[in-house]
Amino acid sequence: MRPAFQAWWRLIRGTTLGVRVIARRQDGHVVLVKHTYIAGWHLPGGGVDSGETAPEAAARELAEECGLKPTGLPHLLAVFANHRIFRGDHVLLFEVTAWEPCPTCNEGEIEAIGWFDPSDPPEDASPATRRRLAEYRDSKGFALHWS
Repeated sequence: MRPAFQAWWRLIRGTTLGVRVIARRQDGHVVLVKHTYIAGWHLPGGGVDSGETAPEAAARELAEECGLKPTGLPHLLAVFANHRIFRGDHVLLFEVTAWEPCPTCNEGEIEAIGWFDPSDPPEDASPATRRRLAEYRDSKGFALHWS
């Protein structure tokens, strides 16, 4: 059902905007999620809802998917074109380094949540997740395209 809804949504909107979050612990590990509907580990995130700002969406997605409520405003790291699947799609990447635990509402969406060293992501992390973590770790700047 979700893929059909996403296809319909893209048809009625010329541009879509999504967010992903690099949430980092004090030891440098970052949180990744495994969805029930797509293979591999990914940075938490999702779409920006109507009437919502991108930082609000990043905070909401992090809370919903991982049970982490940012204690400050998420910090924008980069803006990416994501034209591989839909020509009008863009992804904003945020960083969160301080949060407090909160209830999740990810039932049916998230299979697993894990903390990983960005230098050693899990073997089945998505290619885009691996690239973003390498760019983040190396601090040499981010690519222009998500994929």
